[in-house]
Amino acid sequence: KKKVHHFILLRIQEYSVETAIATVVDGDSKLKIDTQHLRDLSFRTGSIFQFIGELLIHPDNEAVLQARVGRNVDGIDLNLYHQSLQLLRQFQADHIRA
Repeated sequence: KKKVHHFILLRIQEYSVETAIATVVDGDSKLKIDTQHLRDLSFRTGSIFQFIGELLIHPDNEAVLQARVGRNVDGIDLNLYHQSLQLLRQFQADHIRA
């Protein structure tokens, strides 16, 4: 398994109480989120959550985010969020080159 720290903010498509696995979707991409360490959160399909954790790549190339921190961010404007993230990345790239 390979560990990579990762930050994600997406809408939950499915959640299994038995396995503590949430499935999030972004376009054609799906990602499983292991939420077993997030005891105080209530997960609902359609809600938007922010997760921080390690992205585990299994030998069969399945990726699962092992969430260490999570919070509900329902009400956030995802388009505005993604625009601000693009601007931040552009700013950082411009200042790294300078």
